[in-house]
Amino acid sequence: MKKILEILEIPQFENPFVLWTLILLAPYIIWYVIWGRKSWATLKVSTITPLKKVAGGVYHYLQHVPFVLRCFVFALIIVALARPRSSKIFEATSVEGVDIMLIMDISTSMLAQDFKPNRLNASKDIAIEFVSQRQTDRIGLTVFAGESFIQCPPTTDRTTLINLIAKVQTGLITDGTAIGNGLATAVSRLRDSDAKSKVAILMTDGVNNSGNVTPETAGELAKLHRIRVYTIGIGSNGTAPYPAQTPYGIQMIQQPVEIDEALLKDIATQTGGQYFRATNNTKLIEIYSQINEMEKTKNLIDSFPIYKEEFLIYALAAFCLLMLELLIRLFVLRRIP
Repeated sequence: MKKILEILEIPQFENPFVLWTLILLAPYIIWYVIWGRKSWATLKVSTITPLKKVAGGVYHYLQHVPFVLRCFVFALIIVALARPRSSKIFEATSVEGVDIMLIMDISTSMLAQDFKPNRLNASKDIAIEFVSQRQTDRIGLTVFAGESFIQCPPTTDRTTLINLIAKVQTGLITDGTAIGNGLATAVSRLRDSDAKSKVAILMTDGVNNSGNVTPETAGELAKLHRIRVYTIGIGSNGTAPYPAQTPYGIQMIQQPVEIDEALLKDIATQTGGQYFRATNNTKLIEIYSQINEMEKTKNLIDSFPIYKEEFLIYALAAFCLLMLELLIRLFVLRRIP
């Protein structure tokens, strides 16, 4: 049925009450049929018997054409005044994105090479890939070591963000692992966001050992502002090769992997997020893929009609019929004065 209506394109009317004026055509037609003939020219003859067998010619029927055209003109003008219009349903899609803050550990322990080429560069490469896939979200970057700062506020400018991620390196700030400061800095940026979904992804390879905000306090702040925190512990099990400065230059030494998994799990649980453990590049890629799937952007579809005015067609048709009537009266049904 819907397709049939679309094919027929039955118009709607902005002022349908105007159509009631078409009732006036009824008394006009009645007047024409009953009394209209009295206005016709007559000729008195003694008898019409010889004329009864004569068939009516073309002019006999043409004399009614102006009346019919006048009725159509009146009807078309009324329809035009009722403002006919056709409508089609359009769907407008808007996107309800997610505000995401990446929180990256840039302490010197992130130079351990249990990831290829090392933990920091692996984290940067995979984070860049993650950013590239989230085209409709605002994403920012917070980095931390012994203290923290915002490298990039939440933005939709993918190119700028990717360039800033690529420039991240160790030694930018005091060394250490201030997990609480890193999370609190990200929360302070996300708390004023008007997005319905706010997410923080915290990556670290160590234990909180510096900063003036405890991770527990930062977790409570994230929960208060309805920010889901996904935590990722980066590091293989046991020990990992780490480039250390020795009297003989930089040499690789085996360093114990110490990740406060209990703390990271607690932060994720209380904020509605999830904890992940990445032991190699492949596992880290899988973790980001899981987060990407869990934090879907929402497409909001709003349907609304688009109207196209069609009164001009009826007005032009009325004008053309009116001109036709005048031409017939002037050149076909001319009367002798």
